[in-house]
Amino acid sequence: MAVMLANEVLPRTFSHKFGESPTAERKFVVTVDVPTPTASIISAIGIFHGDSHPEFAYLLMLDASITETDRHHVEVTCRYEVPKQEDLDPNPLARPDVWSFSTGGAQVPALTYYHGTGNADRRPLVNAAGDFFEGLQAVESEVRATIAGNRAAFPLADAAAVTNTINASPYLGGSAHTWLCAGISGSAQTEVVNDEELRFWSITVELVYRRSGHNLLLPHVGWHYVNSPGGPKVRTFVRADDGTDVAAGTPQPLTETGSQKYVGGTSGPPDILERRIYPAVNFSSYFGTPPF
Repeated sequence: MAVMLANEVLPRTFSHKFGESPTAERKFVVTVDVPTPTASIISAIGIFHGDSHPEFAYLLMLDASITETDRHHVEVTCRYEVPKQEDLDPNPLARPDVWSFSTGGAQVPALTYYHGTGNADRRPLVNAAGDFFEGLQAVESEVRATIAGNRAAFPLADAAAVTNTINASPYLGGSAHTWLCAGISGSAQTEVVNDEELRFWSITVELVYRRSGHNLLLPHVGWHYVNSPGGPKVRTFVRADDGTDVAAGTPQPLTETGSQKYVGGTSGPPDILERRIYPAVNFSSYFGTPPF
């Protein structure tokens, strides 16, 4: 024989501090006649990680300890808590991914400004002569989404395929090209659940959102222009005080076809070119969405 008797020791304990999740504890005494393996003691109690409390179903058994008090008695303490993640499963590979969000800022080129009051009138950031200001930077807010989950093996192929890619279609409330996958990292982990050793990979995915997107925004200016598409380059020029044309000392706005831009006989503000430099993929198929 081994386990002779298993009894719960009353009273049970329950604690709930205002503003925090409640906790509970149950204790059992197991009587044995010979040294008994831990697995047999746990089976005699019949409570395993993830089991609900008999009175408070929202409390799950997340912590257990076994103490041999003397030669024939073993004390088992089961502690119950509210799990910090939804759908807690003893198997780490069956647990859902956990999402978290944070905000920050990033330096981006300053190409436009808000004119007057309100946010409706946005204009190119140029001087009174229409010259573009080079090298100006502005701070744009970023939202970082972190996805933590467990995998049987590190997703090397996916990490290589999606790192430094952007969303091809609307995702998490952002339009196409506003989310960037900054990378996927992982570390090997080991858990023992109900006397079974489980080895797996804990991975973290980081996504970065910018409202202006992750495409390059470039002022369409240059030192040279062409008279016609495919034609030879000609140095951009400005009009001197004596009426002659002289080489421009700053890059001048260009049209879509590459000619020097004029609006009403004068050089107009530069257009903003948008160029996508990152591959676009379907983020929903790779990362899913938050559970709520």
